[in-house]
Amino acid sequence: MKLHLDKNANLNIITGYGADHVLVNRVRHDGNLLITATTIVGGWAPGGYAGLTADDFAAARDLGMEIVIIGTGTRQRFPSPVLLRPLIDARVGFEIMDLAAACRTYNILVGEGRAAAAALLFDAPA
Repeated sequence: MKLHLDKNANLNIITGYGADHVLVNRVRHDGNLLITATTIVGGWAPGGYAGLTADDFAAARDLGMEIVIIGTGTRQRFPSPVLLRPLIDARVGFEIMDLAAACRTYNILVGEGRAAAAALLFDAPA
């Protein structure tokens, strides 16, 4: 699906997504990543959903955002609260949703000027 947001040209906006990628400002990114309005961190959570660690969420916390939108692939899955502890302890808000909803929600929050990050996970290849 393609998404377009015409204003805020200097921000990282998700302009499209699929089961194995996202387009940020029309540039394709494969693999799990963290994204903010000004930063893209590739190679996040290299173990995928099954290999998530607290350190993965510590990296999201360290972006200094007020909220992290966690996209867990084609379906919504809930990581253990133990893994989310870095966000919880730092009082960083988070929402967990499937990848498509995470992309749309991230764009809305960034478009509103909110300090938001998206932590995007893609399904492991079959």
